[in-house]
Amino acid sequence: MIRLVSLVVSCLILLAISGCGSYYKITEPTSKNVYYSTEFEKTKTGSIAFKDAKTGAIVTIQNSEIKEISRGTFDEEVKK
Repeated sequence: MIRLVSLVVSCLILLAISGCGSYYKITEPTSKNVYYSTEFEKTKTGSIAFKDAKTGAIVTIQNSEIKEISRGTFDEEVKK
């Protein structure tokens, strides 16, 4: 019985960890370029840096609009 409870708890923890990622749509307002990323970092100069999920390029932009999106939307947009 203890093994079964341990197995169920382990599975629930694994599901919780795998489903906790964040997905972002990042837009540069002046050029209207749109990027998708799972994380971003604010720099000392006030810009943000992130890895674009479509191209794999490291991007740094000064002005940005960041919107958290669902994983489904993220996956759909990155595949385009």
